[in-house]
Amino acid sequence: MTIIRTPAVAGLFYPADAKQLTQDVQQLLTEAVQYELTPKALIVPHAGYVYSGAIAATAYATLRLAASVIKRVILLGPTHRVAVRGLALPGVDIFDTPLGQVKLDTDAMQCISHLPQITINAEAHAMEHSLEVQLPFLQSVLTEFTLLPLAVGMASAEEVAAVLEYLWGGDETLIVISSDLSHYLPYATAQQIDNTTVQSILHLQQPIAHDHACGGTPISGLIIAAKEHQLIPRLLDLRNSGDTAGSRDQVVGYAAIAFS
Repeated sequence: MTIIRTPAVAGLFYPADAKQLTQDVQQLLTEAVQYELTPKALIVPHAGYVYSGAIAATAYATLRLAASVIKRVILLGPTHRVAVRGLALPGVDIFDTPLGQVKLDTDAMQCISHLPQITINAEAHAMEHSLEVQLPFLQSVLTEFTLLPLAVGMASAEEVAAVLEYLWGGDETLIVISSDLSHYLPYATAQQIDNTTVQSILHLQQPIAHDHACGGTPISGLIIAAKEHQLIPRLLDLRNSGDTAGSRDQVVGYAAIAFS
């Protein structure tokens, strides 16, 4: 029996209507600054599209050149609702979105299932938005791909890096880390802190603190792997909700960073 994870935040973080969603994502991708890059890994934000969609689109627009080559996406994001030890697989076969179904890479999931930091936790994935909001972008940019989604809870950067090493692959494998930056700070304070966080990432310095990036653990794991594989990070976009769609009293920071 095929087990499907249904969308949890369609109609909240992004449109539930397929036609509207397609239109919105395509517009964001069209308006994004174009960089001549072929990334191995991306860091992208995961707020509602009205807040962080434009920043995410800047990252996803870099995949156009390699779209036909990428066949597998390793997607890591922090857990927001359910406490998890380690990195949790969803225990399903398919992730559904308004744009259609995304098949999970069951072979690769089997390949890492023996690792002590890997668990299966459907509950951790059921309502988690950090992974889900990335899917319509991936579906809009890539031609055909499988997905390996991991909800990252209480884990070390080294545990994350070990999982990434197992799944690293070649040009057919893309790694996406879903993370926002600072949360609910005044505009100028957020700019200062987010800039410091981004400089740490660009200089491959970890750990990244959780109050500076909710996906600090998967980002730190990527930094370890990036050093090992001699990847060079490049900042594509850095803004916050005060720049996009919110007040400047309390903002959330967003960055798009490509590793190639």
